[in-house]
Amino acid sequence: MIKQQQIEWIDGPVGKLETIVIPPPSDVLGIAVLIHPNPTQGGTNTNKVVQMMAKVIARRGYMAYLPNCRGVGQSIGEYDWGNGETDDVVAVIDYAKAQQGDLPLVLGGFSFGTHVASQARQRVEAEKLILAGPACKRFPVPEVPKDTLVIHGEEDEVIPLADVLDWARPQALPVVVVPGCSHFFHGKLTQLADVIDRMW
Repeated sequence: MIKQQQIEWIDGPVGKLETIVIPPPSDVLGIAVLIHPNPTQGGTNTNKVVQMMAKVIARRGYMAYLPNCRGVGQSIGEYDWGNGETDDVVAVIDYAKAQQGDLPLVLGGFSFGTHVASQARQRVEAEKLILAGPACKRFPVPEVPKDTLVIHGEEDEVIPLADVLDWARPQALPVVVVPGCSHFFHGKLTQLADVIDRMW
């Protein structure tokens, strides 16, 4: 049973960040920071894909933090194409570690959030990186660690699967393809959860 999620206000580089925190059902074994999709298209920390990712990871003992990056919801600041948003995520990680201790970190994101999470991973150590619907070609997604979990829909109408495979191929990076799945994982959230859960 997941405990009640709550809102925390975290100091970011340009102001307070409205952050959903989902606690684990028992002892805190790690920290997870999950990043929402593109805010210019309505992406927030209440997005169903990010919420599902967070709940699965919380059940594994991780305190999950879902910030609204700058300019989203009630977070202070303006959209910065993922650059300032990466600074925001690093600030949330620093806050989480100050609160929970230097525990293992999982970073993850959906769509635009994969751009931010993968950039943050270049600046902080993380146990695992989870990218759902990586926004290849729309936003630069840098090379990622070999154990990164990449999940993409076969019928993604926003980020074509071919673009993701072109990005993954030079890295020899496996991609988990969800058959018959669109960008927003409509009707496939349970499968997404199962894929993430099997990572453990």
